[in-house]
Amino acid sequence: MDPTSPLIVALVLGIVEGLTEFLPISSTGHLIVAGSLLGYVGDEAKVFEIAIQSGAMLAIVWEYRARFAGVARGAWREPAARRFIVNILVAFMPAAILGLLLGNAIKAWLFHPVPVALAFVGGALVILWVERRWRTRAATPRIDTVDAMTPADALKVGIAQAFALIPGTSRSGATIIGGMLFGLSRQAATEFSFFLAVPTLIAAGAWSAWKERSLLTHADPAFFALGLAASFVAALVCVRWLIRYVARHDFVPFAWYRIAFGAVILATAHYGLVRWA
Repeated sequence: MDPTSPLIVALVLGIVEGLTEFLPISSTGHLIVAGSLLGYVGDEAKVFEIAIQSGAMLAIVWEYRARFAGVARGAWREPAARRFIVNILVAFMPAAILGLLLGNAIKAWLFHPVPVALAFVGGALVILWVERRWRTRAATPRIDTVDAMTPADALKVGIAQAFALIPGTSRSGATIIGGMLFGLSRQAATEFSFFLAVPTLIAAGAWSAWKERSLLTHADPAFFALGLAASFVAALVCVRWLIRYVARHDFVPFAWYRIAFGAVILATAHYGLVRWA
């Protein structure tokens, strides 16, 4: 079978999206690089990459279905449920506003492998700095659970998430590391990053689908469905693993991975070993 046939491309990109969306290593960055290697680039590829994020988002909804159902039932009568909803909306707004204002410029200038590689390395240095700060301070986190967050805490995490508009930065990395920097425990920052992904990915997918609806009329439903399904399964496996991982480990290995990944992209581009699209 042709390794670059459409269904193989959809399957590979779906798995890449699901495995990287909730890790601090940038799903967008990996998709740009993988799409370039597979020869799947251009406006339709960007729409597809955003569409399969819905599969990863659905994995969060499924994994935390009891939590979301409880929030929905208590939205009008339970203060904790209302605070959860307010915090998610507050954290969502900075990236939403800046995305509307700067989205076209970012796609035009930064959705390429070399800028992604530079963002990979820059993000890794931030992770190493924050983790070192945690070790040297040896301080107890100010916030142990998502339920203990205030709207001010949520706004700080939302501002951190806005940096992830730069492809290669990592939405999960920005929110988790930003949350830790602002006093959240590793577990609380990770869980809040999961929850914040739901409105963020829904909004990104809906906005992209609306803007590029002319491209979607020519899209292959089987192609999109396979990518979304692969993303869902891979993300569900990744989320369950990450919940266990953060209970005992830090994010330093991901930082070194980012540096190695970025270095490979930059080296192959510099020496002409790979003609990145």
